[in-house]
Amino acid sequence: MQVYLVGGAVRDHLLGHPYHEKDYVVVGATPEQLLAEGFQPVGKDFPVFLHPETKDEYALARTERKSGYGYHGFEFYTDINVTLEEDLIRRDLTINAMAMDDSGKIYDPYGGQKDLADRVLRHVSEAFVEDPLRVLRIARFAARYQHQGFSIAEETLVLMKQLAESGELNALTPERVWKETTRALMEQDADVYFEVLRSCGALKVLFPELDALYGIPQRPEYHPEIDCGIHTMMSLQQACRQNYSLDVRFAVLVHDLGKALTPVEELPRHIMHEERGIKPVNELCERLRVPTHTKQLALAVCKEHLKCHQAFNLKPGTLWRLLQRLDVLRRPERVEAFVQACECDSRGRLGLENRAYPQAQYVLDAMQVVRSIKAQDLPPEIQGPDIGEMLIERRIAALAELKEQHSAIL
Repeated sequence: MQVYLVGGAVRDHLLGHPYHEKDYVVVGATPEQLLAEGFQPVGKDFPVFLHPETKDEYALARTERKSGYGYHGFEFYTDINVTLEEDLIRRDLTINAMAMDDSGKIYDPYGGQKDLADRVLRHVSEAFVEDPLRVLRIARFAARYQHQGFSIAEETLVLMKQLAESGELNALTPERVWKETTRALMEQDADVYFEVLRSCGALKVLFPELDALYGIPQRPEYHPEIDCGIHTMMSLQQACRQNYSLDVRFAVLVHDLGKALTPVEELPRHIMHEERGIKPVNELCERLRVPTHTKQLALAVCKEHLKCHQAFNLKPGTLWRLLQRLDVLRRPERVEAFVQACECDSRGRLGLENRAYPQAQYVLDAMQVVRSIKAQDLPPEIQGPDIGEMLIERRIAALAELKEQHSAIL
């Protein structure tokens, strides 16, 4: 029985990157042998075991054969005679098809070390096209390693296009698409993920609402980059640059979906695009089963982002109602996330990436003002429904005072 560290841990070890997850392949063993040594079986489709102490995953060496449709359409074969090379050839990329034994010796039958040196993401074999999930994985790896100069091999991109055109992507479960997408969104260059999907035709299959933004013009005096798709990616770059949360990044990604629905005769203006965007944001979130809290912020940013840009011009009562809709009293963190997303939208424009966005601090100051006014501060004679009415009056009055203070500064 031989045990090898495989996959991402070996890749990141050679790149000098820290890694936490360790996966192992066991060659020349049976399930009974691992069970006898205290390993816990966890695999549903093929024999995978957890180490009794470290809880790392140990999988018996296996081969696989396409037998159906989609991500789960495979038959797996494990036997003590399956070799390490046979196990590694079923993997997606050469840089993920390497193994290391406990002495540190690297086993690299498919040229992974050369592709690491050349900064190339290349498929291992033609079996690449049997698994549609690999399109998302390669796009995610492209985003992860963009800052190190990695690019996708042309022949691999051809296979990704074949997968996108085959209809196999439709077999991916919403959970798998969302999982890969969330991991990609948290990369330093998340926009690369979506650009790669677009380049191979997968974006229009999995994210048609986003794909529809490309080629839609905007007014150049507000958007020097003009194209709505480019603006969305530039806005996402801003969210990555600030290391904002997943919820903020997703909200930025979908904030302008309504612009794809602007009637042609109205272009390049996009009147009412906020309201038009509610339907596609809802549809995208429902299709991918996006978590409720993520969806709620995305809808709020889609519908209200122009009001944040116009914050200094809003009447105190209008600003109060905006904060109310953002659930300012119970969820101040949502107001903060909303402001962050709006700031990314403002700066996601060609030549305006570093411009000031004082509206952010103004809205955050307004949030603190309304939250500081509480029922216990009211006169004791105020009771019942009068409490709510007076709280609103005082909060709007406080916002009016804040507006005057900012006007004096400006």
